[in-house]
This record gives sequence, structure tokens and C-alpha cells, in this order.
Amino acid sequence: MAKRCFILMLLLTVAMVSYGQSKKKKKNKSAKTPVEQPSALNPGESQKVYAPKASRKQSKGPTYTSEREFYDRMEELEKTKRKNEKLAMKPQYSDPMYFGHKKPPKKRKPGKMRYCKECGIRH
Repeated sequence: MAKRCFILMLLLTVAMVSYGQSKKKKKNKSAKTPVEQPSALNPGESQKVYAPKASRKQSKGPTYTSEREFYDRMEELEKTKRKNEKLAMKPQYSDPMYFGHKKPPKKRKPGKMRYCKECGIRH
């Protein structure tokens, strides 16, 4: 009798465990409407197009701002080159006596010559 009771208890536990692990889907009361599947009559959403969106601003013609900026920079560069040429005409740049000095250095006697910090020569 003890064996029969044991087997009966074992069968009941196995049945309860298998019922608890069953994969039956339970109806959810919170689901309101079924999901509509696409069909030939109702194709659903249209397919997305992966392309850049058209800009809202319609330009009436080409813009030349970058080209204008380029020409402005070139004009400015020409100005600075002309200015540097004028500076190079000054005697402190063209005369070798000046040799890096703004004013020509003094000529001293050989015994009194000093070392110059600007040009590195004794004069």
C-alpha cells in the first residue's frame, strides 16, 4: 500500500510540474484589437525610401560666395606683396651697410670696436 501511495504521489507531482511548464499562450485581456496583416486589398504602410530629403529652400540660381571669397583673398595677398616690395626698397633692407640694423652702425677705431648683438659682427 505504501508503494501505491508513493507511485500515486509521484504521478501527481509529475503531472503538476508538466502542466506548469506547458507553453500554452494565455489570452491577454488587455489586448484591444488584433494586428492587421498586410494583404492585396490593404497593403499596409508603404516601403520607406532611404534617400536624402529634398530641401525646402529652392535656390533660384547658383551662388558664387566661395568664388568671391577666393578672389577677395587673392586681392588681399597682392596688396601685402606690393607693401613688402615697397618696404624692401628702403635702405635698411637694400643697402649692405645696414646689415640688419634700422640705422647704419657707427664705425669705431679698431681698438674700440664692440661686438654687435643684432648682427654678430664687431664694428
